[in-house]
Amino acid sequence: MSMVRNVVGGVDTHADSHVAAAVDSNGGLLGVEAFPAEVAGYEGLLGWLAGFGAVEQIGVEGTGSWGVGLSRFLHDQGIEVVEVDRPNRQTRRKVGKSDPTDAVAAARAALSGQASVTPKTRNGPVEQMRVLLVARRSARTQRIQTLNQLRHLVFCAPEPIRTRFKDRYKTGLVTEAAKMRPRKGSDPVVFTTNVVTRDLARRIRGLNAEMKQIDQTLTALIEDTAPSLLELHGTGPDTAASLLVTAGDNPDRLHSEKSWAHLCGVTPLPASSGKVTRYRLNRGGDRQANAALYRIVLTRMSSHPETRRCDAGSRERPLYATSAAADVPAQRFDVLTRLADLGIDDESELSVAYRHGSILPVAPAHVIARAGAGSAAPAPRAASRAAYRQDSAR
Repeated sequence: MSMVRNVVGGVDTHADSHVAAAVDSNGGLLGVEAFPAEVAGYEGLLGWLAGFGAVEQIGVEGTGSWGVGLSRFLHDQGIEVVEVDRPNRQTRRKVGKSDPTDAVAAARAALSGQASVTPKTRNGPVEQMRVLLVARRSARTQRIQTLNQLRHLVFCAPEPIRTRFKDRYKTGLVTEAAKMRPRKGSDPVVFTTNVVTRDLARRIRGLNAEMKQIDQTLTALIEDTAPSLLELHGTGPDTAASLLVTAGDNPDRLHSEKSWAHLCGVTPLPASSGKVTRYRLNRGGDRQANAALYRIVLTRMSSHPETRRCDAGSRERPLYATSAAADVPAQRFDVLTRLADLGIDDESELSVAYRHGSILPVAPAHVIARAGAGSAAPAPRAASRAAYRQDSAR
C-alpha cells in the first residue's frame, strides 16, 4: 500500500456495516472498504485509513443516527469529524446510487469544504437531557391521548357514570376516577366501564409522576450546565433543555450568532427573483428549538411587563436581543446575548459563556412569534426585509 501525505475519509453509515472511502489531497480515490458497525469495525476502519497516510479528517453521513457510534469513537481518538448530508439528487441521477459512491462523495465533500459542519459530540450532560426529553415527550403525548380517552369514555358511559362525572374538570375527573373501587353488581356494563375508567385515571397519574421526576432530573442537569438559563422569564426545564440539546455538548461548534439563529430557524431568508425583492421565514432548522423559542415569546408577551410594553413598537423596529444595548433593556426579548456585548473575541470562549447561560437564540420579536412550530402566518414584509438587512450588516 503506497503512502500519501494527507488522507481524507468518507463513510456511508448503515445499521450493520459502514462503507468507507479514502481520497488523497487532490480528491483521487485511494480505496473503498466495508467494516462492521461495532467497536472492532471502527478500529479497523481507522487503521485502514491510516495505512494510506496521516488522516486529516473524515466525513460521516448520519452522525446523529447510524453513524453516532463511529462519530463518538473518532472524536475520542482525536480525529476531526465532519457531518455530511446526503448527495445532491441531481448528482445521484447522473452517477447512480450505491454505498461506495456515497462514501466517495462524502470524502470529497469533506475535502472540498462543501461539508464543514462539526457534529455534536453526544458525550456529556446535554446528551442526557436529550434522552430524558425523548421519554418526556412520549409521556406527554400518551397522557394527552389517555385523558381524551377517559373523557370520551365518560361521555358515552351508562347514565350513573355520566351523572357522577358530568361537571368534573380534567384534574377532578382524574383524581376521583383513580380512587374508584368498582364492585360487581347487576349491570356488568357499568362494572366494566368503572374498571376501565379507574385504570385510565391511574395511568394518567403515573404519567404525571413520571414527567415530574424527569423535570427534576432535567432541572438538576441544566443548573450544572447553564445555571442562568432558567432565570430567563418564560423558560422552564422543557424549553431550556430543548435549546441546550440543539447546541449540543460542544457549543464551540457554533462560530457566530448568525449560525446559532439559523440553526434554530429564526433567520429570514432571501426569496427574491427578478424585480421582486422579498424575504421569507426560515422553515428549516431545529424545529424543537424553534418551538421552544415560540413558547418563550408567547409566555413573555402574556406575562412579562417589559415585553408587553415593547410589543407594539417591535413591528416597526425589529428588536434584536442584546444585554448591553443602550435602547433595549436586558429582559426585552433577549433570547441571545451578542458575542460582542459579552466581549468574546475567541471562539474557544463560547463554551465559557455557554456554561454561564448567556448564549441563547435570537430573532426579531415578530419573526420569532410567527416562526414557531406549525405557524404559517407570514411576518410583515417590511419588517422581515429590515431585519435581514440589519442582520447582514452585522
